[in-house]
Amino acid sequence: MSEVVKLQLIGLAVVGSGALILLLVRAQFVRVIGFVAIVLGLFTLTALSVPQMASLPPVEEKFDIATVKTPTDMATIGQKIFFSKGQCALCHTIGPSESARCPDLKGIGAKLSREFLFESLTQPQAYIYLDYRHEGQPKEYPARMPYINKNPIGLSKNEILSVIAFLQQMSGEPISVSVAELEVPGQAPAAPVKVAQSGPVAVAQAH
Repeated sequence: MSEVVKLQLIGLAVVGSGALILLLVRAQFVRVIGFVAIVLGLFTLTALSVPQMASLPPVEEKFDIATVKTPTDMATIGQKIFFSKGQCALCHTIGPSESARCPDLKGIGAKLSREFLFESLTQPQAYIYLDYRHEGQPKEYPARMPYINKNPIGLSKNEILSVIAFLQQMSGEPISVSVAELEVPGQAPAAPVKVAQSGPVAVAQAH
C-alpha cells in the first residue's frame, strides 16, 4: 500500500468520525470539533487527489570532447548546458521580458567580446550591468550573478567556452572559440583566457 493510499484512508476515517459526531452527539462544542474534522478531512482528500509529480533536478549534460569536431558542435553543447547544468535560464531570458531577474541575453554575443563574456561568467562582480534601454534611471536587476565556475554550478572551462560559443551563434556572430582551446582530460591545461582591457564598458558600471 502506497503512502498516498494510506493518507487517503486516514482522511476518510477523519471525515467519517466527524460525520458520526454530528449524527450522534448533541453537545455543541463536540459537534464543532466534528465539523472541523470533516472540513480538514475533505481538504486532505482533495489535496491527495491531485496527481503527484516528482521534482527532479535538470539532467546534467556530459561533455564528451571526443564528439566535438567543430565550433558548431561546441555551440550545440553550450545550448544544452545553458538550459540545464548552467542554470542560466533561471534568471536570464533570450528576448525582452519585464519580469526578468537578470539582463536579456538576446544578441549578447554581438555586443560583448568573448573575453568580456568569459569574465562575466567567472568574475561576475567585476562589473555591475545596468540596463540603459529603459526611460529614466537604468534598471537594476534583483538577482546577483553567481560564479558559474564554482559550486554549486561548477562549470568546467570547456563548458564555459561552449556556452560562449552558443551565445555567439545565437547572436548571429561567427564563433570565435576554437576546438583547439578545449582541455583534454589528463593533459596540462592550456593558458587561461586573458581578459581584454578595453571593452564595452559603456554598458557596465565599475563595481
